[in-house]
Amino acid sequence: MSKVKTLAEAMEEINDGAVIMIGGFMFAGTPEILIEGMLEKGVKNITVISNDTCTPDYGIGKLIVNRQISKLISTHIGRNKETGRQMNAGEIEVQLVPQGTLAERIRTAGAGLGGFLTPTGVGTIVEEGKQKINIDGRDYLLELPIRADIALLKAYKADKSGNLTYRRAARNFNTLMATAAKLVIAAAEEIVEVGELDPELVFTPATMVDIVVQA
Repeated sequence: MSKVKTLAEAMEEINDGAVIMIGGFMFAGTPEILIEGMLEKGVKNITVISNDTCTPDYGIGKLIVNRQISKLISTHIGRNKETGRQMNAGEIEVQLVPQGTLAERIRTAGAGLGGFLTPTGVGTIVEEGKQKINIDGRDYLLELPIRADIALLKAYKADKSGNLTYRRAARNFNTLMATAAKLVIAAAEEIVEVGELDPELVFTPATMVDIVVQA
């Protein structure tokens, strides 16, 4: 069965207040067309989980500028001064998470684990409010899984059943986020027939993808 839908059909799944993971690392692997769809729909009061907020005129940065994000969980704000301004003014809630920790929190959610221990952040502001566990004389923080209602991904190619392949560094957070959301929407540069993708290059299997949109 084909999972290919129009952008308008995909946007019907995204509503105000949703918790949304958005793949990408700055300009690489960002599902720009899906973000444009959210801009056009005007969805608001959303929580976004992402690596960064890129720039004011690209990707997630546009959602920041348009004030559609009420809470951001990210590793850094990118080259986006507007994110920093809103954060300092108290206009948006921002949780900054070490990059490796964010990736592992997403991975543990997808793997069905209860969390993981890491020394990253011990003795810093990162440990505030978290359980600290000592093992063999070394302190670790218990980091919990992080999940979303929806994950928005960017693929290089997809087949009509939802198998995805990525181009080089654009894989980044996309593969992890595909495992940790209730609904997965992927924008693909090229959509091919089932059987046309090399199985060795499929990094997100069709079982994890609900909707495919032409990018």
